[in-house]
Amino acid sequence: MSVAQATTVAATEGSRKRGLLLLILGALSAIGPLSIDMYLPALPAITEEMLTGPAQVQLTLTACLIGVSVGQVLAGPLSDVRGRRMPLLVGIAGYAVASLLCAFAPSVTVLIVLRLLQGILGGAALVIVRAVVRDLYDGAAIARIFATLMLVSGLAPILAPIAGAQLLEFTSWRGVFVALSLAGLLLLMAVIPGVRETLPADKRESGGLKHTAATFWALLRDRSFMASALAAGLGFGAMFAYISGSPFVLQEVYGATPTQYSLIFGLNALGLTLMAQVGGRLAGRVNPARLVLIGLCVSMAGGVLLLVAASTGIGLGGVVAALFVIMCGAGLTLPGAGALALAGQPQQVAGSASALLGVLQFALGAVSAPLVGLAGADSALPMAVVLLGLTIAAFVAFTVLRKVR
Repeated sequence: MSVAQATTVAATEGSRKRGLLLLILGALSAIGPLSIDMYLPALPAITEEMLTGPAQVQLTLTACLIGVSVGQVLAGPLSDVRGRRMPLLVGIAGYAVASLLCAFAPSVTVLIVLRLLQGILGGAALVIVRAVVRDLYDGAAIARIFATLMLVSGLAPILAPIAGAQLLEFTSWRGVFVALSLAGLLLLMAVIPGVRETLPADKRESGGLKHTAATFWALLRDRSFMASALAAGLGFGAMFAYISGSPFVLQEVYGATPTQYSLIFGLNALGLTLMAQVGGRLAGRVNPARLVLIGLCVSMAGGVLLLVAASTGIGLGGVVAALFVIMCGAGLTLPGAGALALAGQPQQVAGSASALLGVLQFALGAVSAPLVGLAGADSALPMAVVLLGLTIAAFVAFTVLRKVR
């Protein structure tokens, strides 16, 4: 074999391995959408079976989001010290066990606690995926990789509600959590051979809790980081308000069936995914901050349309169209803001930066998720107000803390 042939073979092999790694990382980043979206069509059924109200059942979503935030705070800094691989393996294995336990929850209170545990363990995978990307890529490449990961993980919110609705045809909501447990086991089997250690021992952080706290404090004072992190966090908050409120609004207010709801949800997820790819293609040619700003403006326009549709009784079609516009804007905002937040941080603190980014996203999501139910589930108006308010807050935070050229 000639030198040129050997080089070509090596390049092909390297490209194949990178493609496989991105596929696995994308699947890992789908843990969040799977945990949240797959049981959404079952929320009304859980409410009925456990003799409780929508706001209480939505706390199972809130608990998962809080757990993901806590898990990222623990796993992110730990991965800066101990490496990425071991915390990742422990998190995925624990997620599979916690998901199975959720299937046997006897009450809504127990389900809330188990969802918290499920979120804590699943959070390790989410934070480490972003840290691995930061380990391997720099600059505009991070935005492109985030967009690629969203293409892979974006299938989850499209397929998960549809799969959940189909599962509900022959099993109860408990079967959905059994399926999540099996998904966790499959991910574990993929990670063991497919994800190597990306943070060498000589580049790991040293120090204990005091050093971790100092790192977080430095990130909190970084205006550029916080501008992007808050935009991503408030954008996630809006998305999770939509996720928690839409099953009740679309199914109970507008009469959509579980299957119709899953198709509507999948359409919106498709819009988000496609716009993320547009943002990834434009990365390096258009100022990433400007792309985020455009995405926020599109989402605000969709929020105004949703407010009009909810106020005028325009019907299901108008509400679905407005939600689609909001999700398209989020497709530009979320990966772009996340990439901007991490791109300026050194590899040694990528885990901590990823953790703080994730905490802001999921903590704000946890706070936002029950707001629609607390305001009332008999109209689309509360969901419209919450979505528009959070999007405006994201726009203000991003433009005030960061100058967009």
